[in-house]
Amino acid sequence: MEMMRSLLVLALASLVQPSAVRTIAIDERLAADAGLHVGDRVVVAGKAGIPGDTVVVAAITGPPPDPADVARGEYHVRLHLDHLQRLVGYENRVDRFAVGTRGPAATTRALAAIDRAAFGFRAYRSADVAAGTSRTFEVVRRFHRAIGVITIVASAIFLLCILLLKVDERRRDVAALRLIGLSRRTVVLALVLEAALVSLLGTALGVGVGWLGTLFINVHYRAVYRTPLTFAALTPDVIALSAALALGLGVVAGFLAARRLARTPPLSLFGR
Repeated sequence: MEMMRSLLVLALASLVQPSAVRTIAIDERLAADAGLHVGDRVVVAGKAGIPGDTVVVAAITGPPPDPADVARGEYHVRLHLDHLQRLVGYENRVDRFAVGTRGPAATTRALAAIDRAAFGFRAYRSADVAAGTSRTFEVVRRFHRAIGVITIVASAIFLLCILLLKVDERRRDVAALRLIGLSRRTVVLALVLEAALVSLLGTALGVGVGWLGTLFINVHYRAVYRTPLTFAALTPDVIALSAALALGLGVVAGFLAARRLARTPPLSLFGR
């Protein structure tokens, strides 16, 4: 009798216990903006203004940074599949899904099988999807390359003009060197070495300014968009390219300016 009474109490207690509350996972931006923490209860609904389901925040996730989503400012909430279907009223429908395969041959067979499954289905490789969604960034990359080419050409012309003026200001020094017996070749070589040294010093200064600029850009835009993405980077390839361009342009501009000055008679350089 006592055992039957205990079983009856347990059965009644199980009847009055509330049903299990579903759990969700939210991203860090939503948690920070809404002041939510793990264990908080929130209400989710398929549309605004209608009764929803009370759920518990079970986890706060940090989704992988995606350049395509960085400027959208969207919040991400992860639900169980059956819960999501009930909220949005999709039943057994999905917009898209991903399938993992082993090797290119398996991928090709999977693409063909999915395309034959039903009318309206279309399967794509993940690389094709990535290429399609990154067209905007490809346009931006080409635009930046065009700006870089224009900047390099303009800088080369400006550098040549500056070196012509600077070398022309040293006509008396060149004339003195020529009169003491130095050959034209030696004078040209000295001026070219000086131009190369100035180019390398300018490269070092430019790399320092660029490095400080990347730090400022990354700190600013990471705070604005609240993402760990790198918006500006100074890579070894960029440094090597800038040094090669600066050295090459400096040597060519210095050689042209020095050759023009070295061909002038020494007495003419003195104004006689």
